[in-house]
Amino acid sequence: MAELLLGKEVNDALCASLTARTAALRSSGITPTLALLRIGENPADLSYESGACKRAEAVGVAIRRVVLPESVEKAEVLSAIDALNADASVHGVLLFRPLPQHLKADSDEICNRLASEKDVDGMTGLSAAGVFEGRSDLGFAPCTPAACMEILDHYGIDCTGKNAVVIGRSPVVGKPAAMMLLKRNATVTVCHTKTVNTAALCRSADLIITAAGALNSLTEEFVRPGQVVLDVSINWDENKPNAKGGMGAIAGDAAFSAVEPIVGAITPVPGGVGSVTTSVLMKHVIEAAERAARRLP
Repeated sequence: MAELLLGKEVNDALCASLTARTAALRSSGITPTLALLRIGENPADLSYESGACKRAEAVGVAIRRVVLPESVEKAEVLSAIDALNADASVHGVLLFRPLPQHLKADSDEICNRLASEKDVDGMTGLSAAGVFEGRSDLGFAPCTPAACMEILDHYGIDCTGKNAVVIGRSPVVGKPAAMMLLKRNATVTVCHTKTVNTAALCRSADLIITAAGALNSLTEEFVRPGQVVLDVSINWDENKPNAKGGMGAIAGDAAFSAVEPIVGAITPVPGGVGSVTTSVLMKHVIEAAERAARRLP
């Protein structure tokens, strides 16, 4: 059986460290603060907001909610971002995405309006450049691939010289995950919907990060003994028992019951990568507050 790479263990270690850092900031008169900029009442946004608020309370980060109506115009969104950019008491801003349909054409403009030093979920072009160049001073990486790196660090998984496969090329997970693995001296292959024989490429890897967003797409044909599998995706499986005794629950890309007995280590879904993302979000806010404190005269 595989070792389960549990998010709870990573969170416990992170929270202890982050709580000490927020205490140090507060003792110097600085309260690390995250603004949550939400448009509308999307249930997925509300769920993530609830989890983020609980994590923030646990580590001593203050939360400021900015909620705009679903029908909001672009100018009002930009104005809200400008106000948060100008507010020195706000150290990080999380804009919930995807944006409503009528704003999607303006998504790049809206996202890049945010000051990169407050972009704690890697949504600006400058933050993306920082990930590409391996420079933390240009912004922050998106929280999900950063959570993958936290899991690797916590469990002492060294990427140096390893063959890694990333399934998915989105700018939110796949591409930044590949760049972060390269920085850790892995040899990285990125697979996508046009890749020929993804299963063979995965079998040759030491580490797989799957972010395809396709239920049961990573089967036993993709894996071999000794591999590490980080399953990023959140899918809905109608045939999976849930905690209430019924059917229907979230699941990852991995066909878990088939893959887990083969590989060396794997993240479960739920309880794996997704559970670490809010801790990483708080880490980024605290780092942003620490950087702001260093800039003070």
